[in-house]
Amino acid sequence: MNEFIELIQNHRSIRHFEDRPLTDEQIRAIVESAQSASTSSFVQAYTIIGVKDKAKKKKLAQLSGNEYVENNGHLLIFCADLHRHELIAEMENVDIYPALETTESFMVAIIDAALAAQNAALAAESLGLGICYIGGLRNNLEEVSKILHIPSLVVPVFAMTIGYPLNQSSKKPRLPFEHIYHEDEYQSDSSLLKKQLEDYNKIIQQYYKERTNGKRDDTWTSQMAAKFKVPTRTYMKDFVTKQGFNKK
Repeated sequence: MNEFIELIQNHRSIRHFEDRPLTDEQIRAIVESAQSASTSSFVQAYTIIGVKDKAKKKKLAQLSGNEYVENNGHLLIFCADLHRHELIAEMENVDIYPALETTESFMVAIIDAALAAQNAALAAESLGLGICYIGGLRNNLEEVSKILHIPSLVVPVFAMTIGYPLNQSSKKPRLPFEHIYHEDEYQSDSSLLKKQLEDYNKIIQQYYKERTNGKRDDTWTSQMAAKFKVPTRTYMKDFVTKQGFNKK
């Protein structure tokens, strides 16, 4: 095990930060690390918006339902972005809209943004900083887009808060290796998969008991059942289509 693998495997979400902004040098190092991530066919279909303005951070925190969006060392918004490719079409005098509007192009942009974000997260953690992904940014992308002046063929995917940790949270146990890693083909033995989930539930229960001094002991499967019981952000398909993505 080398130091970099230890860094990766020691990840935990940090939600409380010192009142201390990142330097411009740190921000550049993190963003340039994000830019070094793999990108499908060199498309580079993402944009990262850094938010320093306190009023904007406060509004985004309200929309996200998350105070951490306001209180951090720096806030990054990762966007799936094919807007620059609209400009390329104009520059090269080529009609590329039939390709830009496909589900495949939307997937490329989402994946590119996610790969860039993970590089950014690792770069930040290597500098002794903490991070937390904020999916709540998608609670109201119409308003988020107004605040950030988002053009066509751009969709904010998630935010990332970065800063100097006030305290280190405990590391959450992940699903068993055998449950995630299937060799040669998908392991679809339901009885085996359910047994692995039952064993994992016991680990998660113990984790919560220790973390909360016995006040919480819910299981992972009960969390997931509750999460997916009611559909959320059902406006998303219409918003994505309105932005020019995923039309076919």
